[in-house]
This record gives sequence, C-alpha cells and structure tokens, in this order.
Amino acid sequence: MDIRFEKASVLKQKPADETKLGFGQIFTDHMFIMDYTEGQGWHDARIIPYGDLTLSPAALCLHYGQEVFEGMKAYRRKDGEIQLFRPTENFKRLNSSNERLVIPELPVEMAMEGLMELLKVEKDWVPSADGASLYIRPFIIAVDPFLGVRPGSEYRFIIILSPSGAYYASGLNPVKIYVESKYVRAVRGGMGYTKTGGNYAASLKGQDEAHKEGYSQVLWLDGVEQKYVEEVGAMNIMFVIDGEIVTPELQGSILPGITRKSVLELCKSWGMKVSERRISIEEIAKAYDEGKLNEVFGTGTAAVISPVGHLKYGDKVMTINNNEIGPISQKIYDTMTGIQWGEIADPFGWVVPVE
Repeated sequence: MDIRFEKASVLKQKPADETKLGFGQIFTDHMFIMDYTEGQGWHDARIIPYGDLTLSPAALCLHYGQEVFEGMKAYRRKDGEIQLFRPTENFKRLNSSNERLVIPELPVEMAMEGLMELLKVEKDWVPSADGASLYIRPFIIAVDPFLGVRPGSEYRFIIILSPSGAYYASGLNPVKIYVESKYVRAVRGGMGYTKTGGNYAASLKGQDEAHKEGYSQVLWLDGVEQKYVEEVGAMNIMFVIDGEIVTPELQGSILPGITRKSVLELCKSWGMKVSERRISIEEIAKAYDEGKLNEVFGTGTAAVISPVGHLKYGDKVMTINNNEIGPISQKIYDTMTGIQWGEIADPFGWVVPVE
C-alpha cells in the first residue's frame, strides 16, 4: 500500500509526567486517514498532522449514525520495544461491525499496514511509565453530504493515538456497579454486538443516573425480559460462582470483547471450569445470599480487569469479596498485563511486535 506522509511542522510537547496522563485526553502529532469511494474502493492512504476534520454539515454520519470504531493499545516493554495485543482480532471485529452497518469491508492486512506505519512515526509517544500505554482508536465514518436515510457511498477510515494511563482513576481498586432495571441498551437482532456510537449513546441515560447514586458503571440486563445479565457499559462482565467462571453468552446483543475472549482462553488453559450461558440477575443475587458469589469483575481493553466491589440491584447492595480484588481476578490481571507488557512469556501467540 502506498502511504503518503506529511510531517507536522510543529511537534507537540510530550507529557512530562506519564503518571498523570488520564485517559483519552492527549493526542499525538499525526493520524492515519484513508478514503473509500464507491466504484474505486479504499484509496489515498496518508499519515498527516493530527487536526480537525473537514466534513459537510450534511455528512451521513452526523445525522444517521453510520459509523464504527475500535479500541486497542500499544505497550512499551522494559527493553524499550513496542508491541500490540491481538490487533487483528480488533480489525476482524471492525469488519463485523461494518457488515451490520452496511459499511464496506476494510481488509485486515490494509488496516494493519496503516496502523504499523503510523506507530513507526509516533513510536516516541508510547509511554514508559508502569501501567501507561498508547491507546489506539481506529474508526470509520460515512461522509456523503446527503440528508436521506441510506448507506453511504463515501467513507473515511481514521486512526488516532492517545497516550493514556489507567482507565479508572481508582486503578485496580474495586468499582461500584449499578444494575439498570428501567432502561435497556440493546436487543438481539439489533446492533448490540457491534462497536458503534449508537450503543454507547443508548447507555448514557442509565450511566448518568448511576453516577448520581455514586456508582461508576451500569450493568445492563437483556432488552426483552430485563431479567438476564448482559454487559457493563464499558466492559464485559464475569462472575466467579462457587469457583466457576460464568459469563453471559454471545447472542448478538453484547460486544464480543477481545479481552473477554482472551480471559476465557486463559482460564481454560489453567484448567478452570468456564461457562458461557444465560445468567439471570436473580441467580446472581441468590448465589450472593448463599455465600457462593466469590468474585465479580469486568473485562475490557481500556481497564483490562476491573474488580467489582459493590453490585446494586434494586434495594439490594451486594458487597463482593469484602470490597477487595479476589485471587482469581488478580491472577488474571497479572497474567494478562504481564503478556501485554512483555514481562512474561506469551504461550498463545497473542503479541505482535511493532518493528
């Protein structure tokens, strides 16, 4: 692929204190862009200075939400080398989202080449501080200037980079989760399994109300009976019930998380009992009452593992593992981050070096 490069005339000052990066607030000097035109395909790949986009006010993405995105990270090892964690899985999922939103397929090899070239240009932006990484946000938007409901014929694929610290300010401390019983986020047959802005917009009302009650995230129930556990706003959810890892099965209404998939594969490799099935919130409450709910944790790219210390369902507040991270959550976190930062061996072939 022929990629045109335009260097920024003035480079930004890099953060002096990498322990205070926050999440998604700082952006690097350059970004990758490639266009799609019906009849021509993907073309005009370029790395240009990071900056505002020029779009028609009538662009389809602004009015009808035809857009998809992904999230992944680049990690700097102790020896200074940089590596990615299962990036092709993210681009495969991007194409799954593309298919649902009638966006043209983006060849995985093409997406990977664009990402690798951008990372070579911006390699000095990958943080060295413990727990910090370079967050990668690829996305596709429909840019046709047309006020009618139809799939676009013109698209823009963009990758931006953001050096970031921990997703949660509390770090690995347990978070408080609120079970939403009024609003719903997605239903089977809808777009719940895709990574698109509409799913996150649908979650904002419940999340806002949870914050007002002092909870950091919402645990969504199914959109039909509002009985079965689905996922948290920013992560998949897992329960340790009497020593068994239990997580909601993929039925089209929740995101098939890359971290979720990796955690399940990891636990199976350890010989743990793992179940993907429908699980009701009442079953969770019953397991808690019987003293069998050992641990609860979320999984996701941004936070990796988020232990849950409090789970509020109606008037019932469940305190999980004395509001402390459990041994299984800790072992998973240590292993996953050890592989991601190159501190322990990767027996699964998940790591991809940035040459």
